Amino acid sequence: MARTSRTSRTICTADWLLEDCRNFIAMAGNRGTIRGASNFNPDADAQKLRKAMKGLGTDEDAIIEILVSRNLSQRQEIKMTYKATIGRDLMDDLKSELSGKFENVIVGLMTPITLYDVEELKRALKGAGTDEGCLIEILASRTNEEIRRINDTYKRQYGTSLEKDIVSDTSSRFRRVLVSLATGNRDESPYVDQGLVQQDAQCLYEAGEKKWGTDEDHFITILCSRSRSHLLRVFEEYKNIANKDITESIKSEMSGDLEDALLAIVKCMRNKSAYFAERLYKSMKGLGTDDDTLVRLMVSRCEIDMIDIKAEFKRTYGKSLYSFIKGDTSGDYRKILLLLCGGED
Repeated sequence: MARTSRTSRTICTADWLLEDCRNFIAMAGNRGTIRGASNFNPDADAQKLRKAMKGLGTDEDAIIEILVSRNLSQRQEIKMTYKATIGRDLMDDLKSELSGKFENVIVGLMTPITLYDVEELKRALKGAGTDEGCLIEILASRTNEEIRRINDTYKRQYGTSLEKDIVSDTSSRFRRVLVSLATGNRDESPYVDQGLVQQDAQCLYEAGEKKWGTDEDHFITILCSRSRSHLLRVFEEYKNIANKDITESIKSEMSGDLEDALLAIVKCMRNKSAYFAERLYKSMKGLGTDDDTLVRLMVSRCEIDMIDIKAEFKRTYGKSLYSFIKGDTSGDYRKILLLLCGGED
């Protein structure tokens, strides 16, 4: 059998990633702060980007102006046009001209959304130490379809499965939660069986508050497999039975990464935008900034639901996300994050 050439594999991959971006744009809705350009001209954009990076010095403002006023699909077209018309790799040029956190934002914006999630998951799993917060954030918040695309892309990119890497890098019941979430098999039916709601609520109560010790497995099974519609009713019924919110029980019955993962699932079921707002707040409060989390959330949500995240941020913390970013960052890094934020409320 004839071997597929590296060039044709690259073209197939490029076509597949571009299609992934188009699917993303179609599903993203209109709650993002970054929109596509109506008079889009990839040839002109490619030439402007080359001019911004050619010669001595780099025109960061020109790079920012182009990339934050194009949507993800358009940025992929610019990348391919740059290669075709200029004969250079745009990502390589950007990486050689930029540095630090600003580079991380630009590279993130230029990366297809599913591939970006995949690269963040790989970063969280490889090397010394595991970024458990990143694993939880991505796997607890993505839909079944998004998880399926992540698994497919992970295998294409790294030649191994996401589940295998999770199993080798995590342990105990935290591992079980992540593996369950990574299957992308959550029930997504809108139908709610009230009998099963009561059964699940009672099961959670008896697995935690009612007994000495905690049967974490029941929490994992129910929270990782039931539909959002079902779980919202379970949380209501649980409060009637236990006289406390499910999050209070999780905090008192669990600890560490398992507690964080189960709380993230509950929060995402209730209000995903509020969950992301909390993650952003925690990335900037106190001494030091968790730039990995800040960059990942701003890049991955700017075309999906950043408008809603901003509103939840302001409602919960009494200050705008814009003001937090402005006070916690500087330079071109601050400039581009403020644009991804969509300006002051």
